[in-house]
Amino acid sequence: MPESPDYPALTRGQIAVLDRVNAGESGLPVLQQLVLLAQEVLGARGAGFAEYSDGHGRIIAATGVCEPAIGRRVERPLQVPGRTLLVSLNSVNDEFARQIEGGDLRHMLGARCEAGGTFAGSLHVYFGADAGEPGAEHHTVLELLAAQIGRLYGMGTGLPVHPVTAPAHADRDLWVAVTSHELRTPVTVIKGYADTLTNHWETLGEPGRREAVRVIGNRAGELARLVDRLLSAASDGVLGSAPAGPFDLVEALRAATEELPADLRRRLKLAHMPGDLPKAYGNRDSIVMILTELMTNAEKYSPADTVVELCAGTDDDTLRFRVSDRGAGIAPEHVERAFERYWQADGGDRHHHPGAGLGLYLVRRMVERQHGWVSLRPREGGGTVAEVRLRRA
Repeated sequence: MPESPDYPALTRGQIAVLDRVNAGESGLPVLQQLVLLAQEVLGARGAGFAEYSDGHGRIIAATGVCEPAIGRRVERPLQVPGRTLLVSLNSVNDEFARQIEGGDLRHMLGARCEAGGTFAGSLHVYFGADAGEPGAEHHTVLELLAAQIGRLYGMGTGLPVHPVTAPAHADRDLWVAVTSHELRTPVTVIKGYADTLTNHWETLGEPGRREAVRVIGNRAGELARLVDRLLSAASDGVLGSAPAGPFDLVEALRAATEELPADLRRRLKLAHMPGDLPKAYGNRDSIVMILTELMTNAEKYSPADTVVELCAGTDDDTLRFRVSDRGAGIAPEHVERAFERYWQADGGDRHHHPGAGLGLYLVRRMVERQHGWVSLRPREGGGTVAEVRLRRA
């Protein structure tokens, strides 16, 4: 790292952030800019910000070598006297911990972010093996940027990304309302067509009867998927009882594509799917539902004549697969809100793809139970990329 921070870059960056705030911007996009500024000013290999709530945290903004950790759940760090944090490296990212132990990344520096006396999160920067020990100036600059993040949280616009959990009774009431609403539509359609077949069998003719049976079948399939979602959400995202273990991720993904509904399977394009990946560790049976939910979300928010790509890959610590669509793209301030229970973005095709806002919530729950993580980001050139990372076996 440089002997001292890049103060001209710090000044320019602060002015740019202030201009955005004065223009009415805030929330996750501005937070991401401050995280990038921390990396650049301190000459770090990467930087990340973890927001904390309900006893745990999640990495919601990151740059450089930290970027793959976006979306990962982490443990709450320990506080030592002053604002600098003592952080368990295993809780932030196992891969980073091994790199530090192996000499690739040598130093990590963290600072506490507060808003009105409340602990909002922590800002971290990582330095390479060729860097010297961080000095007092590096600590001071990091604490300055952490204080700016704290002020962003104090504005209360778009942050925190994960709001305080609603009371149990409020969540229960919403659950009942959503369940009754989402079940009513397919049940009504199925009953209507069944009554039509019963009362008008002869007058419908063969084409009419086939069409009625087709609609009943489609709606029954939709109802079955919806019930699976509701039951899974009610049981906190637990599906089945298959134990975790090593499995071939590419083979599991190829098998899962065969179980997709026909309308989703038609849109899917298999891109980079190497056959020589190491084994993933997790629950192979969950891949079907994870892929189905990600594909459903991609189809809902992208034009019908565009493809959705599926690819897989690996790095030193994890295996990953990505579902990429060519829709309007997700807004940066929504990349975390999309995983909240019942939340749905505007603009989706809800006529053909109704939903309870449970799909991505369930995906995150299932992936995290396998000690992996999932994230969304805008796709370069338009659209959205959903990325799932699982541990290597």
